Amino acid sequence: MQHYSASKRILLLGLFTLLTSLCFACGGNFGTEEVADRVCADSLEKVAEMRAAHIDSLRNRFGPIKYSRVHVSNSRVLDSIRRTFAKTSDTWLNYRVLTLLNRKDLQFVRIGDSLVLPDSVVKDLRAYSVFPQYYPAADTIPKLLLISNVWQSYACYRYGELVRFAAANTGSERKPTLPGRYAVNWKQIKRLSSLDSTWVLPFTINFHQYAGNAFHQFEMPGRPVSHSCVRQFLVDAEWLYKWVRPAKLDSNRRPIPFTGTPVVIIDYFDYSRRRGGDWLELANNSPVVKSMPADPMSTEEALIPMSQIPKDVRGALPNRKMNLAADSILRFRGVIRDHVSLSESIDFNKLRRAKRAAQEKNKVKRDSL
Repeated sequence: MQHYSASKRILLLGLFTLLTSLCFACGGNFGTEEVADRVCADSLEKVAEMRAAHIDSLRNRFGPIKYSRVHVSNSRVLDSIRRTFAKTSDTWLNYRVLTLLNRKDLQFVRIGDSLVLPDSVVKDLRAYSVFPQYYPAADTIPKLLLISNVWQSYACYRYGELVRFAAANTGSERKPTLPGRYAVNWKQIKRLSSLDSTWVLPFTINFHQYAGNAFHQFEMPGRPVSHSCVRQFLVDAEWLYKWVRPAKLDSNRRPIPFTGTPVVIIDYFDYSRRRGGDWLELANNSPVVKSMPADPMSTEEALIPMSQIPKDVRGALPNRKMNLAADSILRFRGVIRDHVSLSESIDFNKLRRAKRAAQEKNKVKRDSL
């Protein structure tokens, strides 16, 4: 099976478009309308065959990989895993595959855990993707980023071809990473959280200007645990930072909504499950994501409840009514469970400043006495 690079694929698409346009204007060039029709039809058929072959090669570019589960029953098994999959130059690929499949870093593996192990270690980590290698609905989109809460992972597509598959740890139940359409706004190579400056966030990529949702590197314990952000391993965070395109800026240097790389979150996590996730029950590397949008660019804009917007920026919301209604709508749809109260966005920096001011005030009062 012949494989085509991304550049060749773009060339094929361009050639297909060019030949299509020629079919409407080539009668005078080829002598007769009948000859022109035959030449155009033959050319288009050839391009279509090449394109179909390329798509078929994408769908079948990796062979089957079987998975098994290993129970970390005691310290001996745990030590063996830590040696075999250590974060060293000699075992780096082993480490990357183990942490990808289990969505957690090695430091969080404990006695009593069960781990997924493959029967083959492949350098190209797309071989382990739960997303399809080819996504026809994204065939005309230069760059698209899909996130699955269910599968705790994301996929990067370029004109429908999967170019990156990576693990993610998304938001906790009270601070969820909510489904819907977003887009990259801005990125910063090293950021201190605007809510808590003690949180150092390498390779931050903001995709909701008001709620503060962002991709960044952080600890990966293997569950949805973040404050609505998308955590990644460092190597993935760095790659994604270079790959995405930030939003265009208006005359005031502010991001223009939905002009950066599109981001679509396709589902929501089942928080009634207290341990593990669906990714730990896979038997092989066959694609399993079933909720791929038929038209990703028409996906509904993400509904973000007002409680998830820091109070200091609520006055700037462009569609305040939508944020006020979001909580009720998401509960009706089952995205937020009825008994769950979402946590308010807390500005820990502001609280610390207020605490320091109160301490200084009390000190001055004590000194005066």
